[in-house]
Amino acid sequence: MSGRGTERVLELIEWLSLQVEARSLTEIVAGLELPKSSALMLLRTLVDKGYVVRDADGHYRLFRLPGEHNTQNQAFGTLWRLALPYVEAAVAQTQESAFIAVLNSSSRVVYLNKCLPEREIRYDRDITMTRVAEHVASGRVLLAGMDRDRLETYLSDRAAESDNSDKIRHWIEKTSEDGYAINLEGRVEGASGLAAPIRDHAGRYVAALNIAGPKERVTRDQSKILEVLLTTAESISLALATASAHQAVGRHQE
Repeated sequence: MSGRGTERVLELIEWLSLQVEARSLTEIVAGLELPKSSALMLLRTLVDKGYVVRDADGHYRLFRLPGEHNTQNQAFGTLWRLALPYVEAAVAQTQESAFIAVLNSSSRVVYLNKCLPEREIRYDRDITMTRVAEHVASGRVLLAGMDRDRLETYLSDRAAESDNSDKIRHWIEKTSEDGYAINLEGRVEGASGLAAPIRDHAGRYVAALNIAGPKERVTRDQSKILEVLLTTAESISLALATASAHQAVGRHQE
């Protein structure tokens, strides 16, 4: 693509990002003063890449930005953006800290971001550090969502490094059965946490929502925290599935 072509793509993305409603091809041509053929070519490219969706009436709207999550791309910018209002509500309800976690290519837990309560005594963690999956509630949830072959490979590798392979398997099986994980004896002394899966449109585990706090408070309020956790994780899953469905419809209609 030429330098001018690249500039036009960026101008189109910027213009669409400012639109409250989906726009027709005619409106886009007028708004950007583009030839109709050029605008249509740019829009088709952006729809094909999943950045723009075409609605049933032929109007176009921005769906995601480069690097954000879609059905082909496992970047997680959109996941956090979609999850944030629900995470903030969960923190307000529980007055404990919340984190979104995923597994990296080495099956270690990576925290995408965090949301902390406005209280003097609260739990915080360095999210730039990765964690051994079974050491934290989020990791146990994500292990429970692994496909069988990958999980067996993980357990085999961990057995070579730890003598707790039977305990690890038990944690994963219980998490799978319960649909959530509770870890009252956190790796950080005095901290406890609960985690539940965030699923995509196909029901696959793509992330875990973790709510954590001082052990005394989490133990005392465990039932309330669990209820908020499960409701919030389900809401985020639904938001993610809805966004993916809209994208799929837009691509199909194009």
